[in-house]
Amino acid sequence: MLHRGQESTDGTGGGELTVPMAWLYAEYIADELLRTGDLMPPTSFEFRAGRDALALTIFLSDTDGELSGIRVVTQLETWLSLTAYDMPWQDWVRERMAGLAVAAGEAGGPAPDLELAEAAWRWLEETELLAPDLNAVPGGGAPGGEDEGPKVWTPAWQLGLPLGHLAIHLF
Repeated sequence: MLHRGQESTDGTGGGELTVPMAWLYAEYIADELLRTGDLMPPTSFEFRAGRDALALTIFLSDTDGELSGIRVVTQLETWLSLTAYDMPWQDWVRERMAGLAVAAGEAGGPAPDLELAEAAWRWLEETELLAPDLNAVPGGGAPGGEDEGPKVWTPAWQLGLPLGHLAIHLF
């Protein structure tokens, strides 16, 4: 997936630093959506999980290789459908990442956007966050407020995905 920001300025393509503009732009959009929703403090791991899940959704849904600021509003419905509860999001991410890896291998050039997306996906899969147990029996937890109910270790993507989905709704 070659983005305009990845082409060198002199056309030689040899040895220059390639800026991962597509990933950085997807991350920026995700960050803005989450900050606008004001759902979590921006310094929390939950915020990072939401930002990374949403950035992956934005980056991987860009099949034309042209993330455009003008099209952001027109893409909200697509992102909502991709992050919906009944969608097999993690399977979709794996398939799209594999396809991009094959394309990058065929292109033979650096793929810094893909490398950053892979790092985000790895973090989302390997990191677990302590979250409320949504499958717990109501009222069966410890006495007190909601924050004192039963908690379980949850993969970061399972926490970040609904957070990103809600941020899109609130936008």
